[in-house]
Amino acid sequence: MALASRINQSAVVSAEESPVEHEDRWALNLRGMSVTKISVDFRLVLLLDSDWEIALEAPVNLSHGTVHANPSVLLKPESQDVAAALSLFGAKALSAVAFKSGTLRLVFDTGHRLTCSSDPSFEAWQVTGPAGWRFVSLPGGDLAVWTRS
Repeated sequence: MALASRINQSAVVSAEESPVEHEDRWALNLRGMSVTKISVDFRLVLLLDSDWEIALEAPVNLSHGTVHANPSVLLKPESQDVAAALSLFGAKALSAVAFKSGTLRLVFDTGHRLTCSSDPSFEAWQVTGPAGWRFVSLPGGDLAVWTRS
């Protein structure tokens, strides 16, 4: 019984694990982290547990449930039109993916999904975290990644 318990505990993915690169995307390993603060200036910024920050500068689609039943809301950080994002406070991330095309997709345990596409003229979003991790959507649809390691 004790061995099975240890095996199951070690099978759980730690939220502190480093992001993982795939052919077309990075899995950011933010699963289980809660949105602990939401701030707005010219950006919409979500702070999560473990010192991860998501800064969104371009328009962002926020959806909930199925696309057919609930169309998405367009959040516009540059004009502070982001009130619908307050529903994310306390939500836990289920999935966070930075696509190499420059799109960011976040899924939360509340059923909400955030999608921020790249912008042709400026950096649409960036995600920063511990160990110097930084993911930036570059103008025109590319992804830059940095880490101290």
